[in-house]
Amino acid sequence: MDIDISKFKDCKIFVIGDLMIDEYLWGDVDRISPEAPVPVIAVNKEDSTLGGSGNVINNLVALGAKVFAAGVIGADRSGNVLIKKFAALGVDVQGIIQEPGRPTTRKTRIIAGNQHVLRIDRETIKTISNDTFDKIIHFIENKIQEADVVIISDYGKGLISKKLISKIVKTAKKYGRVTITDPKGLDYSKYFGVTLITPNMKEAALASGIEIKNNSSLLKAGEKIIESTGVANVLITCGKDGMVLFEKGKRPYKIKAKARQVFDVSGAGDTVVAILGLCTAFGTPFKVGASIANTAAGIVVGKIGTATVSEEELSAALTVCADDYRIKQKSLPELSSLLLDLKEKGKKIVLTNGCFDLLHAGHIKLFSASKKEGDILIVAIDDDDSVKKLKGNGRPVIKAKERVRILSALDSVDYVIVFPANKLGNLLEAVRPDVLTKGSNYSSEEVFGHDIVEKYGGRIALIQIRENISATSIIDSIRKSDSVY
Repeated sequence: MDIDISKFKDCKIFVIGDLMIDEYLWGDVDRISPEAPVPVIAVNKEDSTLGGSGNVINNLVALGAKVFAAGVIGADRSGNVLIKKFAALGVDVQGIIQEPGRPTTRKTRIIAGNQHVLRIDRETIKTISNDTFDKIIHFIENKIQEADVVIISDYGKGLISKKLISKIVKTAKKYGRVTITDPKGLDYSKYFGVTLITPNMKEAALASGIEIKNNSSLLKAGEKIIESTGVANVLITCGKDGMVLFEKGKRPYKIKAKARQVFDVSGAGDTVVAILGLCTAFGTPFKVGASIANTAAGIVVGKIGTATVSEEELSAALTVCADDYRIKQKSLPELSSLLLDLKEKGKKIVLTNGCFDLLHAGHIKLFSASKKEGDILIVAIDDDDSVKKLKGNGRPVIKAKERVRILSALDSVDYVIVFPANKLGNLLEAVRPDVLTKGSNYSSEEVFGHDIVEKYGGRIALIQIRENISATSIIDSIRKSDSVY
């Protein structure tokens, strides 16, 4: 697809929507409460991420866009956390109003032993005060002309009302700005006048009153939404079946999803509306923008939780015959962020490591068997300098970039990370895999890092490899022969 993703850095997007904080409490359980038959969780780690329209903003910033934000939060600790996170991202927060007496929407997830045991929601859905409404409208009227596109992210928490949308649409049209809305609820009449709305299939069925069971009922639902709302463009997202774009007066346009392993669909809608906004900002037609958004959504559903897509990942996915290695290879900070959500969802993490300089059948068996030990397999490979120190001059015969490319082509491998040999301990401490695997030519005590893994409750799994084969012996055999390889 002929589009320069780097141009997203030139886009200015105005996001108006319900802001939330997603809070995570991590801990261990070693006893049952004497007061009630419930586990006692000793919290040892806390973390928080941006939720709601904050995730839309996070997606935009991840691709380099400049963002103006408008919304309402409470004058509380969680509200202050949100402001600090946005400031760290470089987001203009002048339009975020702290309303006295209103709690910041906060969703607290408690995770013990990699199991999600409880979620606590603190929120209100009451309509914002008149004073808050006036302040937000004032900000919108002064700021909207600076933006290329306006995104409205409705999570039904009392901000996005028919009256507010009417004001946004009127101001946007005054300056010739497109408005894209991720809708909520049953009554889509409140979105009258917006340029495009992006319901998922379930939301479209509820809003249209048509049970979507097949392609025919899907088309009827889309057409009815256009007829009943006064919205000229509707993009219905259909999960693994892709998307369908309805444009008034045109035939529906179906976009197929690329087959990918799906871990979590949460936040995919945020990614779709963010990418659509960026594409529209520099004049891309909705058909093309929707196709790109569809590709981006396919990337984030392959991650856990409310994830974002990077410029490199999206660019690689849009390239004909793109290499999966550009998507599977992760830096330690990227991997740490992914693992936060993976473990929150109770996924079992498996890690194996080695040089893997010249892949052979034994390695393939190692990866296949390792993947069966859990849900996610991370392969950590020594960088080129480490391989040289471990194996001697003339090694590696295959450079790290190409080793990553080869490993990423294997279905059993989910993520690949390159590390210096003297940093394996640091990597294990950061990743904290549930299972560390190694070939059966080692004993558990000989596996480097076994003490680190076992200390926090992980285990070592020795994979039975019967073939008497090694990369070194193959390479030595080649070097001794007269053949040219």
